[in-house]
Parts: sequence; C-alpha cells; structure tokens
Amino acid sequence: MKPVGQTLFSRLKAACATEWDAFVRHPFVLELGDGTLRQECFRHYLGQDYLFLMQFTRAYGLAVYKSDNLEDMRQAAAGMAAILDEMGLHVKYCHEWGISQDEMASLAEARATTAYTRYVLDKGLAGDLLDLHVALAPCVIGYAEIGTSLRLDQAESADNNPYRAWIDSYAETRYQDLARTQTAQLDRLMAARGGPGRFPALVEVFRQAVRLETEFWETGMTLAQ
Repeated sequence: MKPVGQTLFSRLKAACATEWDAFVRHPFVLELGDGTLRQECFRHYLGQDYLFLMQFTRAYGLAVYKSDNLEDMRQAAAGMAAILDEMGLHVKYCHEWGISQDEMASLAEARATTAYTRYVLDKGLAGDLLDLHVALAPCVIGYAEIGTSLRLDQAESADNNPYRAWIDSYAETRYQDLARTQTAQLDRLMAARGGPGRFPALVEVFRQAVRLETEFWETGMTLAQ
C-alpha cells in the first residue's frame, strides 16, 4: 500500500532523487529555459525527438496489446492519440525552425535515442503493463514538470526566449492533463498488479529510464551521433 498522500510516481522520483535532479536540471534544460542554448543543438534535438516520438507511439500501441481490460486499453489508446497529436505539432514547430518532415524522417537515430526508446519497448515486452508505464514515466511526466518549472523560472524573460513555444507546449493545460492521467494510471496499475515487494524492482526500471532520458539531453548538447 502506498503511503497516504503519495503517488507511485512521487515515490519513484524520491527514490531516484540524484538521477532525477540531473535530468530535470540538465544544462540542456537550463539553457532552454534562459534562451542561451545554441540553435544548432536545438535543431539536432528536434530531429531526434521526432524519431523518439515515433518509437513512443509504438510503445503506447504495445500498452494496448498488454492491457487485459477495457479501461487500460482506453488509457493506452488515448496516450497514443496524444503522442500522435504531439507529433503533428512537432512537425509544424520543426517547419518553423527550417526542418522538414522528410528531412527528419531520413535521419539516423542517435545512440541515445535508440537506447531509451528500445529500453521502454523491451521493458514492455519482457514485463507487464506496469513495467512499461514506469519506463515511460520519466519522459511523459518529466516533460510536464520541466515545462512548468521553466515557465515559472523564466517568466520575466519569456518574451525574448527563442524556445518559449517549446516551453509553453509542455506547460500548457493539455499536456499537464496528460501527465496527470499518466500519474493516476501508475497508481491504478500499482494497486492492481503491484505490492510492497515489487517497488524495489520498479525503482530500478525508473532509475535506468531517467538515466537514459538524461543521455538524450546530452546528445542534444554535444551533437553526438
């Protein structure tokens, strides 16, 4: 049973506090927030994020397959639809940065892109629906936390930030609602499939996912392939 007032996500985050701080306070994120990130780094990130989202769409399709009841199927299908909608916005946003969809589709995946997305799919294939959603959580819920934090931290200089639209897309209500839905789904799955003895293993799934997500930021900073 979870402690009163704590979600599974908050417990996982607390258990991986060092890794989580390195993720949400990575130099890539901080420079996005204050507008000093080199634009070539951001363009590289945008291209890789397109490939990243393609794989995450597959992960939500896997979540539908791994579901054993209609409610979980509907939640997974809604998540997949939200990611597909996000991809449409992503393509439009990339076009504004001078990157076409054809150009992004022809890119090779960076090692960090492959590492995290295949880790998520592997956890979903080898484990159950709870494993899959825990592996997804750092990205889905973490981006909501980052968007909110950057909007608050950079409120005064937001108008001059070339990355304001990116920040706003993750701080806005629609994405925040998606993150809240994902947080609630983790709690439902833990209640149905988990138990006190399962938490340590879930922590390790979460910890590795956070580390791999952090390496994805690092790829954006170094332009490594």
